[in-house]
Amino acid sequence: MRFAPRAGVAALAVLLLSPPAFARDTSQPAPRLAAVAEAAKVQGLKRGVVSTANPYAAEAGARVLGWGGNAVDAAVAIAYALNVVEPQSAGIGGGGFMMVHLVETGETFVLDSRETAPAGATPDMFVGVPNPSLQGVAVGVPGMVRGTAWALEHWGRLKLGQVMLPAIRLASQGFEATPRYVSASCNSRARNSPEAEAFFCPGGVPPAVGQLIRNEPLAETLRLIATRGPDCFYVLKPELGCDIAKGIVEGQKFTRSEAGSKGGSMSYADLQGYQPALRVPVEGRYRGWKLKSMPPPSSGGLTILQMLAMIERFPIGDASQGWGFGEPKTVQTMVETMRVAFADRAVWAGDEDFVHVPAAGLLDPEYVAQRSALIVPGVRAQPDPTAGDPRPYDTKPLRRSRPLAVAAPIDGPGETTTHFSVVDRWGNMVSYTNTIESSHGIGVFAGYTREDGSFRNFGFLLNNELTDFNLAPTVNPYTGAAGSNDVQPGKRPRSSMAPTMIFTPEGQPVVAYGSPGGATIINSVFNVTLNLVDHGMGLQQAIDAPRVSVASAGSNVATETTMPQATVDALKALGYAVSITDIGSVQAVLVDPATGRQYGAADSRREGTVIALPRRQP
Repeated sequence: MRFAPRAGVAALAVLLLSPPAFARDTSQPAPRLAAVAEAAKVQGLKRGVVSTANPYAAEAGARVLGWGGNAVDAAVAIAYALNVVEPQSAGIGGGGFMMVHLVETGETFVLDSRETAPAGATPDMFVGVPNPSLQGVAVGVPGMVRGTAWALEHWGRLKLGQVMLPAIRLASQGFEATPRYVSASCNSRARNSPEAEAFFCPGGVPPAVGQLIRNEPLAETLRLIATRGPDCFYVLKPELGCDIAKGIVEGQKFTRSEAGSKGGSMSYADLQGYQPALRVPVEGRYRGWKLKSMPPPSSGGLTILQMLAMIERFPIGDASQGWGFGEPKTVQTMVETMRVAFADRAVWAGDEDFVHVPAAGLLDPEYVAQRSALIVPGVRAQPDPTAGDPRPYDTKPLRRSRPLAVAAPIDGPGETTTHFSVVDRWGNMVSYTNTIESSHGIGVFAGYTREDGSFRNFGFLLNNELTDFNLAPTVNPYTGAAGSNDVQPGKRPRSSMAPTMIFTPEGQPVVAYGSPGGATIINSVFNVTLNLVDHGMGLQQAIDAPRVSVASAGSNVATETTMPQATVDALKALGYAVSITDIGSVQAVLVDPATGRQYGAADSRREGTVIALPRRQP
């Protein structure tokens, strides 16, 4: 059920596209993707649209668009607002990937504000550490503040202090607790430290839905950043009142009571030296449509594009041949495609600033055909697929080598994250995935103990991103070298985040979308892409439709309650282990290239909210 705003947010002008039924006449050809917007039941507008996982964040973005800000300004406003209202998922203690398309120049690029490992990090630093995602050793150098400030400086129209105003007001004046906020407030991660438990779950009881939540320490922190700039976050300058860096460095020393617990090694030099990176998206085509997505250090974009390339030879969407939406043949082929792609991901994906990622090889048509040949409809691959060797297709002089018998890397937890998408009146688009990794990060606020024994709390949670690295040293089975995603100082851990955009064959931007969900992010974007392109769904329908996910080379399949039972039964009959759970939370905006009209769709799996400008009069 969609979140129904209570009195405190009743004034939000929320434009939610009504979810149509999944049943449709699949005997007719799927409509052109450019015509998807024409089928929407809500009139498209041309003054900007925001789609977020939270109504307060949507309001923050819409206000900034209304103030004359562009999509980048609005995206930054949303990111800071989400730190207040969705602190379990993202915030200034973490980082993310912002994909931007600028209409004036036609450029599309990604600003990478992913966290980095401190100089003291080592490949074996998690070995023997109990529950490492709840220890200070998991904290990476946060990147959101430096990244958002850089984005505004280069592409924004407004100042940092302006776009942060909605977040500061939410933190200081408060917001009414939403159902999702309440449901996460007393989980074990939120109670990992005394200060976090006292704030999120006072007395062991979560706040009531609609209860006013204030976070004055966070408001003070945001005011410091807004007035002093990002250096106030990254550099210890007590003479200017900038002691946030001390809270981060001292906070990441947190340990639990278990034997072997371990704090982090982050130093002031690590913080001061952090810089975001500007990256070129990876590109691919599917049924003629051009897609751009997140490059390394994320595995997301490459894995999505590889899956689309592998499955393109099948007639997905042709119900007359049994390939309609939710049909056993369709879903099982998607499952096998995921298994093959995730086998490659486990070996080859990493931070390309440190290791070579054979991106060209992974997407090379000959290599894709070789991998796609492993996918046989109606057959569950046994044993599990293993990684192929894309290097001969990436760098031609390389010769094939036999894989070594080594253990596969282990993925970190990745339980939460958030995603939002924006288009402005000029047609600029942003697709932004932001995170502190697992729910509530390590469950510890940035802060330190003063000389008088009181706790100086900065009101934001520290991430546990470094558990996205391999938790123990590994070996690449083809090269014998250290694993692509093993820990190294300064390295960014492998991510699954995949902010993505679809363009017409001529290069006009049409859809900006993405999802949270750890490794399932990849599969959520994959599902929605097939829904739009092959199954002819409207944007909201494509998001609402039940998903399927396999986040490894194994046979454990996740799907959702509305997946046809006959399909679930068919998967089980083939030997897959099937679980039922929500998968991802896709937020998207769409621009009809023919009319310029703008649309949004949001995911009811969270508190998805769309606001379009100009606002409709009640």
